[in-house]
Amino acid sequence: MNFLYPGFLFALLAILIPVIIHLFNFRKFRKVYFSNVAFLKEVQEQNSSREKLKNLLILAARILAIIFLVLAFSRPFISSNTAANKANGNIVSIYLDNSYSMDAVNKEGSLLDEAKRRAKEIVKSYALNDRFQLLTNDFEGRHQRLLNAEEFLQAIDEVKISPASKNLQQVINRQQSVFTGNSHRFAYVISDFQQNFVGKADLRKEEQTQLALVKLSGNELPNISVDSVWFLSPVHQANTSEKIIVRLKNFGNHDALNIPLKLLINNQQKAVGSISVKAGETAIDTLSYSGLNLGWQRGVLSIKDFPLTFDDQLNFSFNVNANQQVLSINGNQTAKYIEALFNADPYFKLSSVSENNINYAGFANYSLIVLNGISQLSSGLAQELKNYLNNGGSLVIFPSTETDKAAYSSFLMALKLPSVENLTTEPIKVAQIELKHPLFKDVFEALPKNMDLPLANRYFTYAERSTTSKENLLQFPAGKLYLARYPINAGQVFLAATGLDEQDGNLAKHPLFVPLMYKIAFESAKDQPLFYTIGKDHVIEVPAVKLGANQSLKLIGDGFEVIPDVNHQNGKTLLYIADQIQKAGFYAIKNGDTTIAVAAYNDNRAESDMKYNSQTELEGLFGAQKVHFIDAKKENLSSAIAEKNNGTELWKLCLILSLLFIAAEILLVRFYRTQKPSSAH
Repeated sequence: MNFLYPGFLFALLAILIPVIIHLFNFRKFRKVYFSNVAFLKEVQEQNSSREKLKNLLILAARILAIIFLVLAFSRPFISSNTAANKANGNIVSIYLDNSYSMDAVNKEGSLLDEAKRRAKEIVKSYALNDRFQLLTNDFEGRHQRLLNAEEFLQAIDEVKISPASKNLQQVINRQQSVFTGNSHRFAYVISDFQQNFVGKADLRKEEQTQLALVKLSGNELPNISVDSVWFLSPVHQANTSEKIIVRLKNFGNHDALNIPLKLLINNQQKAVGSISVKAGETAIDTLSYSGLNLGWQRGVLSIKDFPLTFDDQLNFSFNVNANQQVLSINGNQTAKYIEALFNADPYFKLSSVSENNINYAGFANYSLIVLNGISQLSSGLAQELKNYLNNGGSLVIFPSTETDKAAYSSFLMALKLPSVENLTTEPIKVAQIELKHPLFKDVFEALPKNMDLPLANRYFTYAERSTTSKENLLQFPAGKLYLARYPINAGQVFLAATGLDEQDGNLAKHPLFVPLMYKIAFESAKDQPLFYTIGKDHVIEVPAVKLGANQSLKLIGDGFEVIPDVNHQNGKTLLYIADQIQKAGFYAIKNGDTTIAVAAYNDNRAESDMKYNSQTELEGLFGAQKVHFIDAKKENLSSAIAEKNNGTELWKLCLILSLLFIAAEILLVRFYRTQKPSSAH
């Protein structure tokens, strides 16, 4: 048998008190006069023996009561097979959940304050020479260092609410990485166990790690979150009217009515509105605004919702460009139709080159490339276009119907497109247009009936492959391809069955041609994400940036400046920021004094859903693995830890035995008779 607090055993010296009282009987005797001494001697002998037995029993009861009371305070226990190896010491890893959900308030104050108190209780339940790890959602490098008890208690006071968010399996894996050697391994997770933190996948831990989950009681709170925003138009032009779509999500159990919306761009209010969201659902609304200038725009969409406010604001950024660059590679045929189309709008900057004068190195500068009836379909061109598509480029192919079918098929197959079957010279009219495709959205004010569709005089038929993804836009009868979109890696190809030459058909002069090509060009515009999420998005992608020998990119925010790791690949520049961004806001990417881009960061919306897992649900995720659960609201933490770590504790039994012996003493004093009933003579 071992003792958790052996120092209390010194209190066993208290058993000397009843022994001394027994040896030195301080009771005062009174004289009793008898007339017959012979009878008196017999009575004295009888009473004396019974009195001695009574006193010995009372003494034994008192001594045992004191012994078991002292043992109860010393916390005796019988070591189990999983008890700690005291010679090797203990390594104790304590995860303190400091996510936004821990900012909620219960009767004990904020959940984070209660979590700190619980962590201190855990530390005090171990020996002073044990080593401790403090872990939070920030996963800081300093939290991989083992601390002594005093250092750990100081580190706990420094923990604050963080926008970082991790899941339970990540936490368990991180805790297990700190355990080394033969020391006994204890891991504690102190959290409200929000559903998004726990997840739905099965959880795993190492067998030799004793894991305890300390569940704090969080209240399910109503909450409205600004979930996302996006634009109806893929491009932004100065001094034009635009529309932005707003999506809100209601995580509560009651409908939210007339939530006020406010849109700011560059700190100027651009639009206001209100929206109602049903319980547990999402709702979208459209806001209109105008008056944008050229350059990067910083937008903020905000609502008013209490008590949780961290997700009431969404930051986003976008760029208003002066123009969009388009490249047209032309064959022997004239490029008049493409040039007339894009030169008519100053927003487009068209570069028109011959197929004999192609600058492959400049492909990355164009959001859209048009192959206009070229006949020199080389493998080198195919490879460069493949790289262009891998980097997210858009390609439109209007074939030359006079080109060699075998060479054209080889070129198409190199781009993972269908090969050519035949060249057909019989006139045919397009039979179907896919009006529901996003490319034709907002092209027609009303759905036309008996629409006049393009005519083809010469066209290719393609051998369709079931493994190739295809989106039909215009089709001949029997579903044959006239114009279709093929997603190729990060890019897209718009493949036509015929060219723009007048002998091939009337597409170039058809009213559908202008909106079709403009929509393709707009959809091809390259733009970075509107916003990023803290703790989730660790890479910022910007257009290729050429840096000199002594130049570097900087990421600059409000009171924040860092030089990120930069990697150039596939015509793009990637900035690796790891977990350096910890605050929502706007961060400018600068090359010297020039702003390359602006990245908007927001807090993770995963914390918005204030619903929690029960112990039964947690047990189901761990399956047959042995995990100890501690409900901080129902259990004494120190007792639960001692019982878990030390095996079978006996203090309750000792306390009961102490009370029994005190009761026995009382019964002996009150009911034990020292005189026998006298017999009649």
